[in-house]
Amino acid sequence: MAFVITEDCVACGTCADECEADAIGEGEDIYVIDEGKCTECGTCIEVCPTEAIVEK
Repeated sequence: MAFVITEDCVACGTCADECEADAIGEGEDIYVIDEGKCTECGTCIEVCPTEAIVEK
């Protein structure tokens, strides 16, 4: 199951720093996940301080 970053994202960058697959990058207002690179490991969900990352 793929993950998405919701509007609750505060663009802190914690998820991008922890993503070993380099699948998370800055979007226009919030960070976004590249589904093609995402390995669905769940690390981003664990480190997000605002719980803005959810299963799609």
